[in-house]
Amino acid sequence: MSTSAPETDLAQYYALRAHEYEAVYAKPERQVDIAQIQAWLPGAFEGRDGVEVACGTGFWTPFAARRASRWLATDLNEETLVLARRKPVDGERVHFERRDAYASWAAPTFDAAFAGFWWSHVPLGRLNDWLAALHSGLRPGARVVLMDNRYVEGSNHPIHRRDAQGNTYQLRRLADGSQHEVLKNFPTQAEALAVLGPQACAVQWTETTYYWLLCYTWAPEARG
Repeated sequence: MSTSAPETDLAQYYALRAHEYEAVYAKPERQVDIAQIQAWLPGAFEGRDGVEVACGTGFWTPFAARRASRWLATDLNEETLVLARRKPVDGERVHFERRDAYASWAAPTFDAAFAGFWWSHVPLGRLNDWLAALHSGLRPGARVVLMDNRYVEGSNHPIHRRDAQGNTYQLRRLADGSQHEVLKNFPTQAEALAVLGPQACAVQWTETTYYWLLCYTWAPEARG
């Protein structure tokens, strides 16, 4: 997460929410979707050197990293990383690092990338910045998997407001009683695919009832 508004508020919210974050994955109506994704993720990154953006408490890390040759899970918040480091992963292959999702990499290092439930928290005006930072660390042919929520009435927090740029926000209450306005966008397939340039090849969009997955191959040599 970034350290500039509205990302600052988002980072603070997730730091406070760290110890109750994974309750969202206990929603009964979402269990079938979650189980399907957990079963699919290990094969998506088999044998690859992967980086995970905004891993949070590491709920998805054991599944994404299970068959990877190497995995670096990153997040801005130390509060969530403390919990992520307790997940059942192979410490020889899987490592955790505090890192800003908008920070560019010094060199292409990875041939896989995963970001679960991060796209929706990126302001629309910064999606290109974030994707450029992500792609700066990828080698040609890297496999990218992005996953996030679909908006389902009754299962998601209602949309509280929409700003002038089209970003949508929810009001969320934590266990301590505090209320927070959280940036949460729900892109359609067309909106998400429109952000990706020609260097994203073999693009696939998959929807379950509650989630969407966007998979593609990073091909920096491709041009529009």
